[in-house]
Amino acid sequence: QVQLVESGGGLVEAGGSLRLSCAASGRTFSCYAMGWFRQAPGKEREFVAAIMWSGGSTHYADSVKGRVTISRDNADNTIYLQMNSLRPEDTAVYYCAVDTVGDDFDVWGQGTRVTVSS
Repeated sequence: QVQLVESGGGLVEAGGSLRLSCAASGRTFSCYAMGWFRQAPGKEREFVAAIMWSGGSTHYADSVKGRVTISRDNADNTIYLQMNSLRPEDTAVYYCAVDTVGDDFDVWGQGTRVTVSS
């Protein structure tokens, strides 16, 4: 099994930046991809970004493209989400997830809250 621990959330003013981290432990060799999702108050969880563990290709939601960068540190089994030009609508709980089965994100972290003030 893989365990995930997120960190880096907090309160930031609109236009500011935050970097989220997600450290994976356990059977990390079984990861196909890792990603970030978010859930805003009263809304469904949505995809933000993902990175393939092999090859490192990245994918982004249209809503964050150009403002967000996902990256990884294979040596530390950690992924990062650098978020710039934050907007109040980016306010959400951000979840790290890993795909260990090849076609679905099946392991989730506990979430870290990001609040962007206007």
